[in-house]
Amino acid sequence: MTADFVMLFAIGFLAQMIDGALGMAFGVVANASMLAMGLPPAQASALVHTAEVFTTGTSAASHIYHRNVDWRLVRRIAIAGVLGAVLGAWLLSNIDVTAARRYVYAYLLLMGLYILFKAMRITVARQAPAGWTSPLGFAGGFLDASGGGGWGPIVTSTLIGSGHAPRQTVGSVNAAEFFVTAAAATTFFIELGAAHLQHLLPLVLGGMLAAPLDGWLVKRVEARALMVAVGMLIVGLSLIQLARAFRLL
Repeated sequence: MTADFVMLFAIGFLAQMIDGALGMAFGVVANASMLAMGLPPAQASALVHTAEVFTTGTSAASHIYHRNVDWRLVRRIAIAGVLGAVLGAWLLSNIDVTAARRYVYAYLLLMGLYILFKAMRITVARQAPAGWTSPLGFAGGFLDASGGGGWGPIVTSTLIGSGHAPRQTVGSVNAAEFFVTAAAATTFFIELGAAHLQHLLPLVLGGMLAAPLDGWLVKRVEARALMVAVGMLIVGLSLIQLARAFRLL
């Protein structure tokens, strides 16, 4: 068992634990880690999204079992999210590697700041999905695929910040994410081939080991505190990667 295998396994496990509890951050944490290991942005995003096909499927099953899913919300965000993910994956696959790397780092930094902002604006829960959830799903899917992560930070934090119940939001966003990541992974495979799959197994194993705990964790976490924690984590990782990209570190 190589050091890379153990590292990828740990990244998959920890990223999925965070994602399952908050409905966000597998992509941004795992993608930042892949970039730090030297993978090109498109291949890093392809690897993360392929792994997420397995982890989100397991996570969605856990949330369904624990009755955390609002199927009205899933329908609204999943279809639009798939369309956005296909477009975003195609775009990232055809951008120059150096330009893409800096774009992704800056995007992840903004995601961290956005999460911190949304953490301060959690309001009373709604009883039904808002009417703008489909455009939100499209934007989340596009940015998730083109930036290597962001479905949760965009969709989950916006819905919770606008008053949707945290438990049902996290469960529903995770359920819809399965379809979004499958669409992104398929598009990346068509555009890039299968070179990124050599790193897939440990990332999937770590994520799937953590995923069954998602439905249980989301019932026992305080949304605001954990959003602040994950926002700070993403900001820190992004600043380090940006400094490296501009040769400041």
